[in-house]
Amino acid sequence: MNVVKAVNILDSIVPISRFNKGEANKIFNEVKTGGIRIVVKNNTPECVLISPKEYQNLIEQYEDALLLAEANKRLSQPVNYISQEDVLKELDVTEEDLKDVDVELE
Repeated sequence: MNVVKAVNILDSIVPISRFNKGEANKIFNEVKTGGIRIVVKNNTPECVLISPKEYQNLIEQYEDALLLAEANKRLSQPVNYISQEDVLKELDVTEEDLKDVDVELE
């Protein structure tokens, strides 16, 4: 993913008037080759243009961060483990009952 640094952030600014002049295709090509573009209207940022690939990468990173936060939350909570013996008793199953059972894990 192309990361915009403070040094090249000025190069990524695109006035909305360029769209009005019919330069949309040129701007989209700039996004493909040079990374993000920040569209400004009246000197105020209105939107950010990024390629679909970079957008997908951002979404995946966001989802990964959410999963990591959830995993950390769960790991920080105390857990009451149930022994295998207790599970077998609760289900009224013996070790002998499970001896000939094939389990396939994916």
